[in-house]
Amino acid sequence: MEMEHPNPLCITSPIETLSAQVHLDLDADALVQQTIARGQGMISDTGALCIETGKFTGRSPKDRFIVKDSYTTDRVDWGEINIPISTAAFDHLLHKMQRFIQDKETWVRSCYAGADPAYRINVRVINTSPWANLFCHHLFLRPTPAELQEYKQEWVILQIPEFLADPAVDGTRQENFSIINFSRKMILIGGTAYTGEMKKGIFSVLNFLLPVERNVLPMHCSANEGSRDDVALFFGLSGTGKTTLSADIHRKLIGDDEHGWAEHIVFNFEGGCYAKCIDLSADKEPQIFAAVRHPTLLENVRFYAGTQTVNYADATITENTRAAYPIYHIDNAKSVSTGRIPKNIFFLTCDAFGVLPPISKLTTAQAMYHFLSGYTAKVAGTEVGICEPQTTFSACFGKVFLPLHPTVYAELLGQKLDTHTDTNVWLINTGWTGGAYGTGQRISLRYTRAMVQAAIQGELTQATFVPHPHFGVLVPQSCPHVPSEMLNPRDAWQDPAAYDTQAEQLAQLFIKNFEQYKTQASTEIQGASPRLLKTHA
Repeated sequence: MEMEHPNPLCITSPIETLSAQVHLDLDADALVQQTIARGQGMISDTGALCIETGKFTGRSPKDRFIVKDSYTTDRVDWGEINIPISTAAFDHLLHKMQRFIQDKETWVRSCYAGADPAYRINVRVINTSPWANLFCHHLFLRPTPAELQEYKQEWVILQIPEFLADPAVDGTRQENFSIINFSRKMILIGGTAYTGEMKKGIFSVLNFLLPVERNVLPMHCSANEGSRDDVALFFGLSGTGKTTLSADIHRKLIGDDEHGWAEHIVFNFEGGCYAKCIDLSADKEPQIFAAVRHPTLLENVRFYAGTQTVNYADATITENTRAAYPIYHIDNAKSVSTGRIPKNIFFLTCDAFGVLPPISKLTTAQAMYHFLSGYTAKVAGTEVGICEPQTTFSACFGKVFLPLHPTVYAELLGQKLDTHTDTNVWLINTGWTGGAYGTGQRISLRYTRAMVQAAIQGELTQATFVPHPHFGVLVPQSCPHVPSEMLNPRDAWQDPAAYDTQAEQLAQLFIKNFEQYKTQASTEIQGASPRLLKTHA
């Protein structure tokens, strides 16, 4: 649908007029065609639209702001993650952005966030490129024609990559920015074409609104469902295996990244997937590989020379190559992205120190503690300058998206687990065993899959569990299709004393990280801290 300026499109204040030409709610085919016609992309041999996002190929957390006003000042957990900016600075930037697009083309999309109508928010997105609008078509939920007739916006995202801020005047750190205004229900994005800023901006909005106002736990996790309607959740930072382990041809996909846990339901926030595709192959991740077809959006990939075949191993532009596609590109995805209360929850960690058990069961207190910790370890080669394993802690497995204090989410998780006592929480180590990175070996994916399946199928209910001496988590002494000597990590080390020293050091790192939460964490959570068994000066 095309509209000429002046624009009769009902987009309420503060965006009263848009631009010289508005493209409203175009379908995916039209957006692909417009991208190609404007020379902004190329088509791969599988039919995917390949584009480049320019200077930014990932989010810029240090340039993400929240407007500090009477509504947010006592609610937001201000600091390095949630950086305040004034209402005056926001209004000034908005006015400049409005003027900037008055003689430009814009693409406007009406969409939803939240698959359960009881908790969804209406989001209207305004872009200055057709492919950015295509991303929103894929990643947000798509209203039916009937719903569009009755559609009323609640939130607005205004994304103008071509607009650059003046830090000296506009109150930003540099030319790019992403600003959330909860009072005005707006997100302003400028100076960056990286599409993930829009997706994660709305995720941050839901992380603020849902816990306090609706008693819904927002979660940075994937979710799938078995034949008995049993739901499993998978939490994990990058490199822990979240996408790999949650992709299961025998289970229906609810969603791959963002969900809410309400009183009687788990629901996807999104309408699509935004999968990393570096080294993607049909063998390793067949579902994602098959999903990369028309009208999937591929970001920052390169072709093999002289072809239109994507070279997924090419990281020339970035390691963070991405594929954005609607969820129905996954054959076994649920048509309605909701499910029952989770039966099993998996916290995935890649422990490069070889300390944590391959699988262990958590008490409610331990679940809250490890949720707050959000631990994994980066190994040599994952980032420039990393020569040995480095611990990474990200509260709730997504600290950079949490406007509220992390203990709010951990306490809400504890309430959910106390209410639903049949829900099991498991800690899965997808990292090393028999020694740390460099001396031990990576835990076989085959064994990890077997352990996850055993937990899901209830095959561990008859196992004997023994507490880990440092972390207190309950370690099963047997698991179908997994060698018993793997289950107790100390037994897998040639030098048990060396294991004890390494375990002590990792426990100390957990304790040190948790210091930042002690003043606001409950006694129950604090009691789940690892134990130091040696005397330390």
